[in-house]
Amino acid sequence: MQQWKFFRISVNGAELYAEDFNVFLHSHRFLAVHREFVVQGESSYWALAVEYLPGRMNSGPSKDGGKKEKIDYREILSPDAFARFSVLREWRKQAAQEDAVPVYTILTNEQMAEIAKTKCRTKAELSRIEGIGTGRIEKYFDAILSLLKEGDEKDRESVSPDS
Repeated sequence: MQQWKFFRISVNGAELYAEDFNVFLHSHRFLAVHREFVVQGESSYWALAVEYLPGRMNSGPSKDGGKKEKIDYREILSPDAFARFSVLREWRKQAAQEDAVPVYTILTNEQMAEIAKTKCRTKAELSRIEGIGTGRIEKYFDAILSLLKEGDEKDRESVSPDS
């Protein structure tokens, strides 16, 4: 079950607060970082919410030769979100083959999980996901939106009164 930790990093003395934030990120398996800049003159700050899995990351080499510990998204996503995640994963595989690039250069699992949870419908919503910039949005937004809309239509069909 995922958990949340919240940080407030003041623009004045950010180095002090940023160190705690970075230590936390390096010692936990985080799923997403949600961020918002709050403008209050000299008291402006970054409000950060970290979505993470409980337990600490391994500090030494892992059993599989140092690779990142795998996250079972079926356990942390709702059934509907996992269905969307699975569709996105298949699309990503095809897109990576077409572009002759590794799948993670299209979207990471963490990014797809966040898209699946939030059902991004606009470019602005997609841009709020950590690591998704304008280049990826311009290249992949239409395909992602189309996949999410198809999933919505299938969901509506499966709960129609005729079934």
